Amino acid sequence: MERKKILIFGGCGFIGSNIATFLQTSKIKTCVDVFDNLSRKGSELNALRLKKLGIENVKGDIRSSEDLKNLKNYDYIIDASAETSATVGLSGSPFYILENNLLSTINCLEVARKMDAKFIFLSTSRVYPIKLLDGCRFKEEETRYVIQNSQFTKGISEKGVNEDFSLLGPRTMYGTSKLSSELIIQEYGEYFNLDYIINRFGAIAGPWQFGKQDQGFISHWLMSHIFGTELSYFGYGGQGKQVRDILHVNDLVRLIVDQIENFNLYKMDTYNAGGGLENTISLKELTGLCQSISGNKIQIESDKDREGDIRIFITDNSRVNSINGWSPKKDINDIIYDVYHWIKNNQNTLKSLYNYQ
Repeated sequence: MERKKILIFGGCGFIGSNIATFLQTSKIKTCVDVFDNLSRKGSELNALRLKKLGIENVKGDIRSSEDLKNLKNYDYIIDASAETSATVGLSGSPFYILENNLLSTINCLEVARKMDAKFIFLSTSRVYPIKLLDGCRFKEEETRYVIQNSQFTKGISEKGVNEDFSLLGPRTMYGTSKLSSELIIQEYGEYFNLDYIINRFGAIAGPWQFGKQDQGFISHWLMSHIFGTELSYFGYGGQGKQVRDILHVNDLVRLIVDQIENFNLYKMDTYNAGGGLENTISLKELTGLCQSISGNKIQIESDKDREGDIRIFITDNSRVNSINGWSPKKDINDIIYDVYHWIKNNQNTLKSLYNYQ
């Protein structure tokens, strides 16, 4: 069987590098290249990790059509590139995030169109409007907020948010850039016969995520406990009761691989994919786990509201599960311990990277 030729845009990022690593080391017959400008913190470390596996990074910027001119032909293109912070572009000019996420997607689509390559797009749960999410019925418990099963809004239940949830309303510049990309992908599918799959992922965690305050909060929370830096609970009373479902990056990779191998089952549709109801955690609960596993207790401030935040998001995976049975295998404890051990095994590198004392 001929090898599938795969190009991963953003291939030295957290998700892209994990996809590339799995494909390169598995028995699946693929030939993998990655394309990345190495601008994100930690991306150069991922590039070195991939190089050891025989994967060379094509260094370039997907905002520049000139950088994309001389690529060879591929069967599949995975767009894992993006500025992933939900707070970027909410003050000052939004040009950076719109250029980085929307213009870049158009450039990637043009590459796929000219090659007649199949296109897998990593979108986000942040396409769903904030006010609609925060207006849903919930109850407050000791350590978290909980979605009530009885709702007035279509597309949400105690199982979480499904693809029927309304897309009408503001959602941050980040979410808007990704939703705009989704719409343009659909146009390419209709008018240029581009075969595509769109995945709306929620919070992702796992080894090789170089987290920060506004993105990658699991690794950020663990590193802060291990290295003794301060944290803050933002908004909603400053109690840390906001809830997210968490998907281990290995489970994300499993879905992408299944979509490559069974593309026709998934194609021309959009899927929510996350940790689901079984893999939810609040910041307050995460603090307890981090204290337990690290043996350290650190100062956590209560801070003002942060623009773009939401009280609770849980992914309803029913649609994607119905296609070929995919569901997460790694639970919250697996995720926390995997990230913890990765941090401990790379302490000196991370200390240098983040300028920890």
